[in-house]
Amino acid sequence: MSFLLRISVSAIISLVLLVLQQEPSSSAIILSLKKRHGSSSGNQYSSSRPSAFQGNRSTCSLFLGTWVRDSSYPLYKPADCPAVVEPEFDCQMYGRPDSDYLKYRWQPQNCNLPTFNGAAFLLRMKGKTIMFAGDSLGKNQWESLICLIVSSAPSTRTQMTRGLPLSTFRFLDYGITMSFYKAPFLVDIDAVQGKRVLKLEEISGNANAWHDADLLIFNTGHWWSHTGSMQGWDLIQSGNSYYQDMDRFVAMEKALRTWAYWVETHVDRSRTQVFFLSISPTHDNPSDWAASSSSGSKNCYGETEPITGAAYPVSSYTDQLRSVIVEVLHGMHNPAFLLDITLLSSLRKDGHPSVYSGLISGSQRSKPDQSADCSHWCLPGLPDTWNQLLYTILFY
Repeated sequence: MSFLLRISVSAIISLVLLVLQQEPSSSAIILSLKKRHGSSSGNQYSSSRPSAFQGNRSTCSLFLGTWVRDSSYPLYKPADCPAVVEPEFDCQMYGRPDSDYLKYRWQPQNCNLPTFNGAAFLLRMKGKTIMFAGDSLGKNQWESLICLIVSSAPSTRTQMTRGLPLSTFRFLDYGITMSFYKAPFLVDIDAVQGKRVLKLEEISGNANAWHDADLLIFNTGHWWSHTGSMQGWDLIQSGNSYYQDMDRFVAMEKALRTWAYWVETHVDRSRTQVFFLSISPTHDNPSDWAASSSSGSKNCYGETEPITGAAYPVSSYTDQLRSVIVEVLHGMHNPAFLLDITLLSSLRKDGHPSVYSGLISGSQRSKPDQSADCSHWCLPGLPDTWNQLLYTILFY
């Protein structure tokens, strides 16, 4: 039962109260509540929301459903958006031998997702500025959205500029700027006496790049767990105190409350829509989803099919990260919309680059148990569904 999710009674009460108090607005949080179905059947989230689509049934659970095979997929090819998909996400280019993982469509409960229309997106967002801010999963989604638009509206003139921390893609004929700003913790990191200091109560250094956007999509999560050489800081500052380390969930919550306060005090919500991408799950441990993987691997390497069945296999660590986000959003006066992709993504153990990433060398590919990328997602692939959901929520 190592994948059995735990949630405190207080967390359940908070989530129930949030749903009961929810107002039907575009910025409201659509949450899925957990229900346990016996000690050996795994866990599910259960939720419903008013239908966003005229002509459909009275309820639609966008973030609950199943993956179904669809021969019309994928929605684009990397060649449709040259120089957009980076090597770390371009699995076919870097030797992935199978392609069935590209042939799955998300089928929500009680409704169908509208077809993504890039031309319609451009018309509706004309003159707008769109900003993705967060870690590389946000970049994954940003590149996916560009490809979805360009592939279905190929005649528009574009311009791309890559940089650090800011990369920008422009649809010149529509005056649309779509950017990705790398800020893995959202809050600021400053150099102090040669040390990288993660400042849990400061965000203006990053947020100066965001405040004029018309559409904001934030994410964070994965970098909070890094240790050793992968850790993103040398010291953590909280208040007037400095720490070499602290409880990672506590640190993340403090940072998110700083972010939430900034949104509440600096973002004109009559003009700007704010979304928060929930935690994108990893598939590093087959015990999280089954007794053993179908390939016999110790991670996502060799996985070629989604997980089936009624349970959504989410590790306890991922669930705790998601719970921190939910709690902080719940505390906001005007909550950001939770783009709650954790459960539907947990089923896609087949969607990661694994060893078929341009960032993994030939010698590393011979050791998939050590080097497989089971965090990011191939493009085309799963982030396209995240953006179909975003498109649906924005325009339907």
